Amino acid sequence: MNDANATRRPLVVGMLAVVASVVCFALSFSIIKWPGIPGSVIAWWRLVASSVLWWTLLVGRRMRTGAALPSKPTWVLSVPPALCFGVNVALLFLGITKTSVAHGEFINAMAPLVLIPAGMVMFGEHPNWKALRWGIVSLVGLVIVLTNGPARGVATLKGDVLVAGSVLAFCAYQLLARRARANGVGPWDFMTVIMTVAVVTATPVALFTAGDEMWPLSAKAWAAVAMLSVLTGMAGHGMLYYAQHSVPISTISIIQSGQPSLSALWAWLLLGEAIAVAQVPGMILVTLGLVLVFWFSLRSTPVAPTAAYPAQDLPAARRSVS
Repeated sequence: MNDANATRRPLVVGMLAVVASVVCFALSFSIIKWPGIPGSVIAWWRLVASSVLWWTLLVGRRMRTGAALPSKPTWVLSVPPALCFGVNVALLFLGITKTSVAHGEFINAMAPLVLIPAGMVMFGEHPNWKALRWGIVSLVGLVIVLTNGPARGVATLKGDVLVAGSVLAFCAYQLLARRARANGVGPWDFMTVIMTVAVVTATPVALFTAGDEMWPLSAKAWAAVAMLSVLTGMAGHGMLYYAQHSVPISTISIIQSGQPSLSALWAWLLLGEAIAVAQVPGMILVTLGLVLVFWFSLRSTPVAPTAAYPAQDLPAARRSVS
């Protein structure tokens, strides 16, 4: 019994980390649109600020505990997902300022269609189908919300296409990040490297789309950058990467499908973006489906160790991130 509890504990903590990251990301979409400037500008400054914060924490941790700075193998494993992450952030932030939060989030929620089969092929994952089948309830809810938007919404085709491109970049990031995690790259080193390297790919997008709006920023824009640096640049992505050690990509993806409903709610409260009455049942279904996925994932036996997470590596890996 003790062994079973010890095996389940990382799964419980990991899934709670995913839920917390979803809350952070849901609020971020409204914050991106709040200043009223190109999202690529917010994205670039957010990455710069996040890089400074992560390096500050990493150096402070080294001085306190003697932990080493990122090694060459860590950089080699982290740079590919970091480049994809930079593209993802730049396109997503730009796209969300050119379409509605609801449209952007629901397009973003299509990531599982790529990630679930990719996780099976690349990492030999065996999805917990007993739990994941409840994701169908969430998908039905997504369809209801997507097809019943208000007639005078702010969605545009250009914004939708940009968000779709960010989804592909996000899927590549998730899969490459999973590989780095499986090869022993810890959350502190990984997050510091990706925030730093992502600036490289976000820079040309910002310069091309922002023009003279890159500088100076208004007080409102600086406030948005500060909030996003903490909510997503540190807390959201940090918790998501931590969770990848114990939670399969398929389960993470399904849990993340609840983000659109939360984002639409925040956009309505903070930005005044309309929500049609016909969309509400869909939002309820999305939330219900996620609760069922979460519940049955906790009740079921954890996924067996795979090539990405050999059984003999799990105890040591747990100690390394505690």
